[in-house]
Parts: sequence; structure tokens; C-alpha cells
Amino acid sequence: MTDQPARPIRFVVLHTPGPKWQYGLDYRQQDGVSEHVGHYLKLHEQGKLELGGPFLLPDVGGMMVTTKEVSLEEIEAFAAEDPAVKSGLLVYEVRPWMTAMEHD
Repeated sequence: MTDQPARPIRFVVLHTPGPKWQYGLDYRQQDGVSEHVGHYLKLHEQGKLELGGPFLLPDVGGMMVTTKEVSLEEIEAFAAEDPAVKSGLLVYEVRPWMTAMEHD
């Protein structure tokens, strides 16, 4: 077996509807979504957000963002400061993700 270089561990933030989520209302019309997007735009502008966007499942909500070169502590703190999380529109979970297949 050949030695392969270690693959990077990234952290994925999964958002799901919180107690303030209005079911039956499109995610773009949810009160607080624009602040949520603006919050993650800051991470994107710093070059630390590689991919982001909502899952397109009605009344399920959710979003997944992958981070690049961000520690678990940094992304946990950032996700907790999201205005949509603080208001109760969204809840989040951070998961470690090993990118086993990736183009260099």
C-alpha cells in the first residue's frame, strides 16, 4: 500500500429551521435570512468560505457551508454569532468532513 498524503479536514455548518422558522414560507421570505447571508458573506470575503447555499427542499430549510483553513473553534464561534441563529430562525450543527476525493 502506498503512502498517500493526509486529506484536509474541513468543517461543515448545517443549518436547519429553528423555532422562529415560518413553515409554508419560502426561505427567501423568512425574516432574518438577509442578515444570515450577510454574516456568512464576511467569511466568504475573508477567503474562508468555499461553498455555501441553501438546500432546495420546501419546509425543510437548511444550508451547508464548507470552510477552508478554519479551525473548529473559529467556525463554532462564527456560527453561534449568526443573527439568524441568535434570533431563533435557524439552528446549526458543525460537523468535521474529510474530503477524501478532491482535485488539487
